[in-house]
Amino acid sequence: MSRFTLAQVKEETYKAKDAWWTVFLVDPLAGRLVVWTANRTNITPNQLTLGAGVLGLLSALCFVAPVWAGAAGWAWLVAGALLFHLSFVLDCMDGKIARLKGNGSVFGSWVDFVFDRIRFFGCVMALLIGQWVITGDAAYLIVAPVLVFFDLLRYLNGSQVAKTRKSMKQALAVASGDTDRLRDEAVSAPAADPEDDESADAPEKANPAPAKGLYPRVRNALLRRRVRPHLFSGIEFEMFLCVVAPITVVVAFFTPLNSLIIPVAVFSVLALAFFEVVLVLRLWKESRRFEVRRRELAAAPPAGSGTGG
Repeated sequence: MSRFTLAQVKEETYKAKDAWWTVFLVDPLAGRLVVWTANRTNITPNQLTLGAGVLGLLSALCFVAPVWAGAAGWAWLVAGALLFHLSFVLDCMDGKIARLKGNGSVFGSWVDFVFDRIRFFGCVMALLIGQWVITGDAAYLIVAPVLVFFDLLRYLNGSQVAKTRKSMKQALAVASGDTDRLRDEAVSAPAADPEDDESADAPEKANPAPAKGLYPRVRNALLRRRVRPHLFSGIEFEMFLCVVAPITVVVAFFTPLNSLIIPVAVFSVLALAFFEVVLVLRLWKESRRFEVRRRELAAAPPAGSGTGG
Protein backbone atom coordinates (compact mmCIF):
# COMPACT_ATOMS: atom_id res chain seq x y z
CA MET A 1 0.00 0.00 0.00
CA SER A 2 1.36 3.40 -0.99
CA ARG A 3 2.47 5.69 1.80
CA PHE A 4 1.34 9.19 0.98
CA THR A 5 3.15 12.07 2.65
CA LEU A 6 1.98 15.56 3.54
CA ALA A 7 4.49 16.99 1.06
CA GLN A 8 2.97 14.80 -1.67
CA VAL A 9 -0.54 15.87 -0.72
CA LYS A 10 0.47 19.53 -0.92
CA GLU A 11 2.20 19.03 -4.27
CA GLU A 12 -0.54 17.00 -5.94
CA THR A 13 -3.77 18.28 -4.41
CA TYR A 14 -3.32 21.88 -3.26
CA LYS A 15 -4.41 24.53 -5.74
CA ALA A 16 -1.83 27.02 -6.95
CA LYS A 17 -4.11 29.75 -5.61
CA ASP A 18 -7.13 29.42 -3.40
CA ALA A 19 -9.45 31.33 -1.09
CA TRP A 20 -7.73 32.68 2.01
CA TRP A 21 -10.25 30.86 4.21
CA THR A 22 -9.21 27.56 2.64
CA VAL A 23 -5.48 28.29 2.71
CA PHE A 24 -5.32 29.34 6.37
CA LEU A 25 -8.30 27.69 8.05
CA VAL A 26 -8.97 24.49 6.08
CA ASP A 27 -5.91 23.12 4.29
CA PRO A 28 -3.71 22.82 7.42
CA LEU A 29 -6.27 20.39 8.88
CA ALA A 30 -7.62 18.85 5.67
CA GLY A 31 -4.14 18.06 4.32
CA ARG A 32 -3.18 16.07 7.42
CA LEU A 33 -6.52 14.28 7.49
CA VAL A 34 -6.04 13.36 3.83
CA VAL A 35 -2.67 11.77 4.64
CA TRP A 36 -4.24 9.66 7.40
CA THR A 37 -7.32 8.79 5.35
CA ALA A 38 -5.38 7.87 2.22
CA ASN A 39 -2.87 5.70 4.09
CA ARG A 40 -5.15 3.96 6.58
CA THR A 41 -8.57 3.66 4.97
CA ASN A 42 -10.32 2.92 1.69
CA ILE A 43 -12.75 5.83 2.07
CA THR A 44 -13.79 7.15 -1.34
CA PRO A 45 -14.38 10.77 -2.40
CA ASN A 46 -18.13 10.09 -2.67
CA GLN A 47 -18.21 8.80 0.92
CA LEU A 48 -16.49 11.99 2.07
CA THR A 49 -19.04 14.02 0.13
CA LEU A 50 -21.82 12.12 1.90
CA GLY A 51 -20.12 12.73 5.26
CA ALA A 52 -19.96 16.45 4.50
CA GLY A 53 -23.68 16.37 3.72
CA VAL A 54 -24.47 14.65 7.02
CA LEU A 55 -22.45 17.23 8.97
CA GLY A 56 -24.25 19.97 7.04
CA LEU A 57 -27.61 18.50 8.07
CA LEU A 58 -26.51 18.38 11.72
CA SER A 59 -25.36 21.99 11.40
CA ALA A 60 -28.79 23.06 10.12
CA LEU A 61 -30.48 21.23 13.02
CA CYS A 62 -28.22 23.05 15.47
CA PHE A 63 -29.17 26.39 13.90
CA VAL A 64 -32.88 25.78 14.51
CA ALA A 65 -32.39 24.19 17.96
CA PRO A 66 -32.36 27.59 19.79
CA VAL A 67 -36.08 27.86 19.03
CA TRP A 68 -36.60 25.28 21.78
CA ALA A 69 -33.34 25.59 23.75
CA GLY A 70 -34.08 28.89 25.50
CA ALA A 71 -31.06 30.40 27.27
CA ALA A 72 -28.79 27.63 25.98
CA GLY A 73 -29.49 28.61 22.38
CA TRP A 74 -26.12 30.32 21.94
CA ALA A 75 -24.32 26.99 22.45
CA TRP A 76 -26.34 25.40 19.66
CA LEU A 77 -25.42 28.22 17.27
CA VAL A 78 -21.72 27.82 18.05
CA ALA A 79 -22.01 24.05 17.58
CA GLY A 80 -23.75 24.59 14.25
CA ALA A 81 -20.98 26.92 13.10
CA LEU A 82 -18.28 24.39 14.02
CA LEU A 83 -20.15 21.57 12.29
CA PHE A 84 -20.54 23.66 9.13
CA HIS A 85 -16.80 24.38 9.10
CA LEU A 86 -16.01 20.68 9.59
CA SER A 87 -18.39 19.79 6.77
CA PHE A 88 -16.41 22.13 4.53
CA VAL A 89 -13.17 20.44 5.62
CA LEU A 90 -14.62 17.09 4.48
CA ASP A 91 -15.83 18.74 1.30
CA CYS A 92 -12.27 19.85 0.56
CA MET A 93 -10.92 16.40 1.43
CA ASP A 94 -13.03 14.60 -1.18
CA GLY A 95 -11.41 16.52 -4.02
CA LYS A 96 -7.93 16.03 -2.57
CA ILE A 97 -8.44 12.28 -2.19
CA ALA A 98 -9.75 12.09 -5.76
CA ARG A 99 -6.70 13.92 -7.14
CA LEU A 100 -4.26 11.98 -4.95
CA LYS A 101 -5.59 8.49 -5.72
CA GLY A 102 -7.11 9.19 -9.11
CA ASN A 103 -10.44 7.70 -8.05
CA GLY A 104 -12.70 10.67 -8.74
CA SER A 105 -15.55 10.66 -11.24
CA VAL A 106 -17.56 13.14 -13.30
CA PHE A 107 -20.75 12.10 -11.53
CA GLY A 108 -19.02 12.49 -8.18
CA SER A 109 -18.16 16.08 -9.08
CA TRP A 110 -21.81 16.72 -9.87
CA VAL A 111 -22.92 15.19 -6.57
CA ASP A 112 -20.35 17.28 -4.71
CA PHE A 113 -21.59 20.48 -6.33
CA VAL A 114 -25.28 19.73 -5.65
CA PHE A 115 -24.63 18.72 -2.03
CA ASP A 116 -22.71 21.95 -1.50
CA ARG A 117 -25.64 24.05 -2.64
CA ILE A 118 -28.17 22.08 -0.60
CA ARG A 119 -25.95 22.30 2.49
CA PHE A 120 -25.51 26.05 2.24
CA PHE A 121 -29.16 26.85 1.47
CA GLY A 122 -30.38 24.53 4.23
CA CYS A 123 -28.02 25.93 6.85
CA VAL A 124 -28.47 29.62 6.06
CA MET A 125 -32.27 29.26 5.94
CA ALA A 126 -32.27 27.32 9.22
CA LEU A 127 -30.17 30.03 10.85
CA LEU A 128 -32.24 32.99 9.64
CA ILE A 129 -35.68 31.45 10.09
CA GLY A 130 -34.73 30.18 13.54
CA GLN A 131 -33.62 33.65 14.60
CA TRP A 132 -36.81 35.17 13.20
CA VAL A 133 -38.94 32.76 15.25
CA ILE A 134 -36.97 33.61 18.39
CA THR A 135 -36.77 37.38 17.98
CA GLY A 136 -39.75 38.21 15.78
CA ASP A 137 -37.45 40.54 13.82
CA ALA A 138 -38.59 40.63 10.18
CA ALA A 139 -35.08 41.65 9.10
CA TYR A 140 -34.12 37.97 9.13
CA LEU A 141 -36.87 37.16 6.62
CA ILE A 142 -35.95 40.14 4.46
CA VAL A 143 -32.26 39.28 4.25
CA ALA A 144 -32.84 35.57 3.49
CA PRO A 145 -33.87 35.92 -0.19
CA VAL A 146 -31.18 38.57 -0.71
CA LEU A 147 -28.49 36.11 0.41
CA VAL A 148 -29.89 33.37 -1.81
CA PHE A 149 -30.02 35.76 -4.77
CA PHE A 150 -26.38 36.81 -4.41
CA ASP A 151 -25.20 33.23 -3.94
CA LEU A 152 -26.95 32.20 -7.16
CA LEU A 153 -25.75 35.34 -8.95
CA ARG A 154 -22.09 34.68 -8.22
CA TYR A 155 -22.38 31.13 -9.61
CA LEU A 156 -24.14 32.32 -12.75
CA ASN A 157 -21.69 35.16 -13.18
CA GLY A 158 -18.69 32.90 -12.62
CA SER A 159 -19.81 30.36 -15.21
CA GLN A 160 -20.62 33.05 -17.78
CA VAL A 161 -17.29 34.82 -17.22
CA ALA A 162 -15.49 31.51 -17.73
CA LYS A 163 -17.52 30.75 -20.85
CA THR A 164 -16.83 34.19 -22.33
CA ARG A 165 -13.10 33.99 -21.66
CA LYS A 166 -12.92 30.54 -23.18
CA SER A 167 -14.76 31.67 -26.32
CA MET A 168 -12.39 34.64 -26.74
CA LYS A 169 -9.37 32.38 -26.32
CA GLN A 170 -10.72 29.93 -28.89
CA ALA A 171 -11.57 32.69 -31.35
CA LEU A 172 -8.02 34.09 -31.19
CA ALA A 173 -6.51 30.61 -31.60
CA VAL A 174 -8.62 30.02 -34.71
CA ALA A 175 -7.87 33.49 -36.12
CA SER A 176 -4.13 32.99 -35.62
CA GLY A 177 -4.23 29.49 -37.11
CA ASP A 178 -2.96 27.95 -33.88
CA THR A 179 -5.46 25.09 -33.97
CA ASP A 180 -2.90 22.57 -32.67
CA ARG A 181 -2.65 24.44 -29.37
CA LEU A 182 -6.41 24.71 -29.22
CA ARG A 183 -6.77 20.95 -29.67
CA ASP A 184 -4.07 20.18 -27.09
CA GLU A 185 -5.71 22.45 -24.53
CA ALA A 186 -9.10 20.84 -25.13
CA VAL A 187 -7.59 17.43 -24.42
CA SER A 188 -5.35 18.29 -21.48
CA ALA A 189 -7.25 21.06 -19.70
CA PRO A 190 -8.63 19.93 -16.31
CA ALA A 191 -12.31 20.19 -15.57
CA ALA A 192 -13.32 23.48 -13.96
CA ASP A 193 -13.75 23.28 -10.22
CA PRO A 194 -17.25 24.58 -9.40
CA GLU A 195 -16.04 25.71 -5.98
CA ASP A 196 -13.15 27.72 -7.43
CA ASP A 197 -14.60 31.18 -8.03
CA GLU A 198 -11.33 32.20 -9.68
CA SER A 199 -11.30 29.32 -12.17
CA ALA A 200 -12.23 31.74 -14.94
CA ASP A 201 -9.46 34.20 -14.16
CA ALA A 202 -6.47 34.60 -16.40
CA PRO A 203 -3.50 32.48 -15.28
CA GLU A 204 -1.33 34.11 -12.65
CA LYS A 205 2.14 33.10 -11.61
CA ALA A 206 2.52 31.45 -8.22
CA ASN A 207 5.84 33.29 -7.73
CA PRO A 208 5.30 36.65 -9.41
CA ALA A 209 8.13 39.00 -10.20
CA PRO A 210 8.78 41.95 -7.88
CA ALA A 211 6.50 44.87 -8.58
CA LYS A 212 6.29 48.50 -7.57
CA GLY A 213 3.26 50.07 -5.93
CA LEU A 214 1.14 49.05 -2.96
CA TYR A 215 -1.44 46.93 -4.80
CA PRO A 216 1.10 44.90 -6.85
CA ARG A 217 3.14 44.23 -3.69
CA VAL A 218 0.08 43.10 -1.75
CA ARG A 219 -1.12 41.00 -4.67
CA ASN A 220 2.25 39.30 -5.08
CA ALA A 221 2.50 38.66 -1.34
CA LEU A 222 -0.90 36.95 -1.44
CA LEU A 223 -0.01 34.83 -4.46
CA ARG A 224 3.23 33.67 -2.84
CA ARG A 225 1.05 32.25 -0.06
CA ARG A 226 -1.37 30.69 -2.57
CA VAL A 227 -4.04 33.27 -1.69
CA ARG A 228 -5.93 34.64 -4.68
CA PRO A 229 -6.46 38.42 -4.80
CA HIS A 230 -10.21 37.83 -5.12
CA LEU A 231 -10.48 38.15 -1.34
CA PHE A 232 -14.22 37.61 -0.91
CA SER A 233 -15.41 34.77 -3.09
CA GLY A 234 -18.22 32.28 -2.63
CA ILE A 235 -16.22 30.38 -0.03
CA GLU A 236 -15.83 33.41 2.22
CA PHE A 237 -19.47 34.31 1.58
CA GLU A 238 -20.65 30.94 2.87
CA MET A 239 -18.22 30.82 5.78
CA PHE A 240 -19.08 34.29 7.00
CA LEU A 241 -22.80 33.49 6.93
CA CYS A 242 -22.70 29.98 8.39
CA VAL A 243 -19.63 30.18 10.65
CA VAL A 244 -18.81 33.77 11.57
CA ALA A 245 -22.41 35.05 11.82
CA PRO A 246 -23.74 32.40 14.26
CA ILE A 247 -20.62 32.63 16.42
CA THR A 248 -21.31 36.34 16.94
CA VAL A 249 -24.06 35.28 19.35
CA VAL A 250 -21.36 35.32 22.01
CA VAL A 251 -21.46 39.14 21.92
CA ALA A 252 -24.60 38.80 24.03
CA PHE A 253 -22.29 38.19 26.98
CA PHE A 254 -20.60 41.56 26.53
CA THR A 255 -23.14 43.88 24.87
CA PRO A 256 -26.91 44.47 24.84
CA LEU A 257 -27.01 42.97 21.32
CA ASN A 258 -28.33 39.46 20.75
CA SER A 259 -25.92 38.81 17.89
CA LEU A 260 -24.34 40.40 14.83
CA ILE A 261 -25.94 38.01 12.33
CA ILE A 262 -27.68 40.74 10.30
CA PRO A 263 -24.63 43.07 10.16
CA VAL A 264 -22.42 40.13 9.09
CA ALA A 265 -24.97 39.22 6.40
CA VAL A 266 -25.03 42.79 5.09
CA PHE A 267 -21.22 42.95 5.05
CA SER A 268 -21.06 39.61 3.19
CA VAL A 269 -23.44 40.79 0.48
CA LEU A 270 -21.57 44.07 -0.02
CA ALA A 271 -18.16 42.38 -0.09
CA LEU A 272 -19.29 39.69 -2.54
CA ALA A 273 -20.98 42.29 -4.77
CA PHE A 274 -17.82 44.42 -4.82
CA PHE A 275 -15.57 41.60 -5.98
CA GLU A 276 -18.13 40.39 -8.53
CA VAL A 277 -18.13 43.89 -10.01
CA VAL A 278 -14.33 43.74 -10.13
CA LEU A 279 -14.53 40.48 -12.10
CA VAL A 280 -16.98 42.02 -14.55
CA LEU A 281 -14.76 45.07 -15.05
CA ARG A 282 -11.78 42.82 -15.69
CA LEU A 283 -13.80 40.88 -18.24
CA TRP A 284 -14.81 44.14 -19.93
CA LYS A 285 -11.16 45.20 -20.22
CA GLU A 286 -10.19 41.77 -21.57
CA SER A 287 -12.99 41.92 -24.13
CA ARG A 288 -11.69 45.26 -25.43
CA ARG A 289 -8.18 43.82 -25.79
CA PHE A 290 -9.71 40.80 -27.52
CA GLU A 291 -11.49 42.97 -30.09
CA VAL A 292 -8.28 44.88 -30.84
CA ARG A 293 -6.28 41.65 -31.24
CA ARG A 294 -8.96 40.06 -33.43
CA ARG A 295 -8.96 43.07 -35.77
CA GLU A 296 -5.15 42.90 -35.97
CA LEU A 297 -5.26 39.23 -36.90
CA ALA A 298 -7.99 39.84 -39.47
CA ALA A 299 -5.92 42.60 -41.11
CA ALA A 300 -2.69 40.60 -41.16
CA PRO A 301 -1.77 38.78 -44.41
CA PRO A 302 -2.16 34.99 -44.36
CA ALA A 303 0.83 33.06 -43.06
CA GLY A 304 3.20 32.03 -45.84
CA SER A 305 1.85 34.53 -48.36
CA GLY A 306 4.40 36.47 -50.37
CA THR A 307 4.50 39.66 -52.35
CA GLY A 308 6.75 38.53 -55.17
CA GLY A 309 5.41 37.90 -58.71
